Amino acid sequence: MGTYADLHGKVAIITGAGRPKGLGEAMARRLAAEGCKVVVSDIGAARGAEMPAGAIGSSEGIDSIAAGIRADGGEAVGIACDVLEESQIEALIDHTVARYGALDIMVNNAGIGYLMKPTVELTQADWDAVLGVNLRGAFFGIKHAAQRMIAQGHGGRIINIGSQASKSGFPFAAAYVASKHGMVGLTRSAAIELGPHRITVNTICPNHVTTGLGAWQNQFFSAATGRSEEQYLADMRSRIPLGRPGLQDDIAKACAFLASGEAAYITGEAMNVSGGEEYH
Repeated sequence: MGTYADLHGKVAIITGAGRPKGLGEAMARRLAAEGCKVVVSDIGAARGAEMPAGAIGSSEGIDSIAAGIRADGGEAVGIACDVLEESQIEALIDHTVARYGALDIMVNNAGIGYLMKPTVELTQADWDAVLGVNLRGAFFGIKHAAQRMIAQGHGGRIINIGSQASKSGFPFAAAYVASKHGMVGLTRSAAIELGPHRITVNTICPNHVTTGLGAWQNQFFSAATGRSEEQYLADMRSRIPLGRPGLQDDIAKACAFLASGEAAYITGEAMNVSGGEEYH
């Protein structure tokens, strides 16, 4: 039995969950451990120069993570979905409901956090890819999950995965920061509209987590700021009151809480999970 008994039997979709050791996998595993029926989703295949094979969740990754959850006794299926395509979001939700009978929890986690350049060097293709996946993709997820939840008539949970960059600016990350700030505004507006339907909408704002993407960010930002990776990480730890970067499990715990009945009166929030590094 998990921490939140009311999550048992609920149906959850997690986008951007096809990369091993990523935040999506951690959230999928935690919700499955709570007794949720979980749909593990990601793009499945490369899409152009901005979404190369090494940076995305592959079909093999999706299936492997879903199989791992099942091997641990959970209920999970993998479904590929490109969140840039509204029709694919609609199909993802339709397939989920056809398989499990409902949609109770939508976690909009798909994102691009690796197209980092000085603002003066950002291309339109870079900008469009980041804003498209991070913000337009979340919009599609909110829109179609909400339509389904309203039709079902018993409320629901929509959880968006933002960032410390939802609150603060960072160099070389103009598109990313803009997308994550935009997600907070989207969350607030959706929460106001969907509250009467008992659908809560919240954003989780992690600080740095060393996933596969996070490891790449460590290398990039240490080089960009003229520090060794060891010094970069030491400087990071020194500014975090709790003395360490975030862990995948920290975000998964927050996700499970917001999905549960314990968070029924929390909506429109951009909740920091940052060890005290971000406090506004």
